Amino acid sequence: MVYNSNFNVSVTKKEVVAAALPLQEHYLPHSNLDLLLPPVDVGVFLCYQKPAAASDQATTDEHYATFGSMVNTLKAALSEALVSFYALAGEVEQNLAGEPELICNNRGVDFIQAFADVELRKLNLYNPDDSVEGKLVPKKKHGVLAVQATELKCGGIVVACTFDHRVADAYSTNMFLVSWSEIAQSKIPSQQPCFRRSFLFPRRPGHYDLSVANMYVPISSLPLPEPAGVEEPLISRIYCVTAEQIRHLQSQANDYSKKDVTKVEAFCAFLWKTVASGKSRRNFKNFRLGIVVDGRTRLSSGDENKAKSFKGYFGNVLSIPFGEKTIEELSENPLTWVASAVHEFLEEAVTREHFLGLIDWVEAHRPEPAVAKVYACSGDGAALVVSSGQRFPVRKIDFGWGKPAFGSYHFPWGGQSGYVMPMPSPKGNGDWIVYMHLQKEEVELIETYASHVFKPFTSDHLNFD
Repeated sequence: MVYNSNFNVSVTKKEVVAAALPLQEHYLPHSNLDLLLPPVDVGVFLCYQKPAAASDQATTDEHYATFGSMVNTLKAALSEALVSFYALAGEVEQNLAGEPELICNNRGVDFIQAFADVELRKLNLYNPDDSVEGKLVPKKKHGVLAVQATELKCGGIVVACTFDHRVADAYSTNMFLVSWSEIAQSKIPSQQPCFRRSFLFPRRPGHYDLSVANMYVPISSLPLPEPAGVEEPLISRIYCVTAEQIRHLQSQANDYSKKDVTKVEAFCAFLWKTVASGKSRRNFKNFRLGIVVDGRTRLSSGDENKAKSFKGYFGNVLSIPFGEKTIEELSENPLTWVASAVHEFLEEAVTREHFLGLIDWVEAHRPEPAVAKVYACSGDGAALVVSSGQRFPVRKIDFGWGKPAFGSYHFPWGGQSGYVMPMPSPKGNGDWIVYMHLQKEEVELIETYASHVFKPFTSDHLNFD
């Protein structure tokens, strides 16, 4: 397959979509866990085939009418969805303490229509830097959410969104995407969002374990940045990992004298060890691995009513525990040892007490902004963060013209730490789609030493009916 990376995207219309019903303007404070997020945006995009109802013999006018009807469906459903998900139609401002705060004013969502002169099969999804970045996923210039609907040359459509991470984590984003698609099909949304910030209020008096202080750090306590040097740019790639390879990794990583490690733990251990084994020891001594943990089920543990509400909680409920080992340790020890290290540092953050302590830790340091310590590496260390996207409901996001042929998050976040997001394949066969944003050297290491696991994404992996 010859891919087309030089295609053009032309914007045909820009407008603002607001909630269908009026909203009383009000402020929604960020929770203490929201305050741990820097001002970064996260993208997600979904690729759909040409609808079956659209005839191949359609005239040009009819072809555009088909795209027009899809756009009208998207906009009408979005307007209705924003009634419940009103936070996405607002704006983030600074309050008097200098902290971000959400003003729910129904400012609306920027909605872009575009045309790309490329067929879905010829999109080079393996290299989203060429095919997606700046083309199919919109840059958010205002508000909390931006949407772009792009018609493809083949009659397919790409629906992409960019969210302010300070307002929504991946769980919240997924909930919105499913509700939006359900409304588009005239269904009652299966989950209503909950903005009850009291769930994440600090305790009085607050208290936290030292392990929390080892995971997060006030920005003011970080050393001054060294003079800017020539930093290697990070690049994005998308891979497919088969279900068979995932099971094999889990089998290799398990130490049967202890508790079995999960598939995600085994995957993270393999990735940590693979990248470390090829790192130049002249440049790096230590290597940190962080794993994003969702706290919703942990915080509601043992409380059935709270669990029901937390299932719909909209906002950030995340922690990033991490482990730090030397390059030598990761290179020379077996995968079972690395997997055990992953399991060990994760154990500290999968409890209710950890998240309650994290909320209290933020309260004790407000209004001083803080950052996850995994990102605050010294000059002799590197860092990699894995954010599990296994709950990405790609197969559920059907706006009325079929399930996606492909879907992925897109997060070239701008820092120097690597970011990896494994997600389920839209085929529903147990395969994983893995988005990576890493240093070029790290990508080359993965493709050199782990090419049997990470297969570059091709059109053969698309979920065509």
